[in-house]
Parts: sequence; structure tokens; C-alpha cells
Amino acid sequence: MARQYVEPSRERTGTLVDVIDAILDKGLVINADITISVVGVELLGIKIRAALASFETAARYGLEFPSGTDITTAAWAEAQVVKETCPQCRKRVPADELVNVACPWCGWVSARAEAIAPEAR
Repeated sequence: MARQYVEPSRERTGTLVDVIDAILDKGLVINADITISVVGVELLGIKIRAALASFETAARYGLEFPSGTDITTAAWAEAQVVKETCPQCRKRVPADELVNVACPWCGWVSARAEAIAPEAR
């Protein structure tokens, strides 16, 4: 799977809810290498890698889940569906539906969906 990088952006207004939503949507990975040395002799070395993301984001990037995670549930199947944010109402919608049909929340129609004959929709 190809890595996807997010370009940093700065918004002057934002709430804690916006920050949490962005972290869960994009994911957050922390890598840390900690070493304790005395007189140049390494006594202890710790490598930490932690990931924080929603199940949907984690599944999209192929992160491993703890043993015992039930992946046969309807919620897990829903998390596997690729979703995009509607440009009008900002709600998460299955990408295929958003691009080819319309947003079920606000009715926004993409240029591609407008090009499809109304009978086909």
C-alpha cells in the first residue's frame, strides 16, 4: 500500500472537537526511541510506536488489531467502506455514492453524477 502524506495546514479557528475529529480521521503515529546511557554505555533502550485512529482509518491503512477483535460485525464491514467528506454538508459518505449519485444528507451532486443520465441514477 502506498503511503499517503498529509500536507500541514494552519487554521486560526478550531475547537477541541475539530482536533479530535482530524486525529481520528487522518490518524496519529508516534515513534520514540529512548536510551539511557551512563558514561557512554547504553544501559537501557526502549522503542515505542503508538497509533491513534478511528477503526475506519486504522482499517484503511492496514493497522493490526488486538487478538479477539471480532471483524465479522456489521460495524466492521461499514468501516471497510471508503468514505469521503461531502464538500457541502461536511458529512462522511461512501465515496462511490458521493461521486456517482449524490450526498444522501444534503443532496449535493458531483459533476460526474450530473453527467450520468437521470434515468441511470
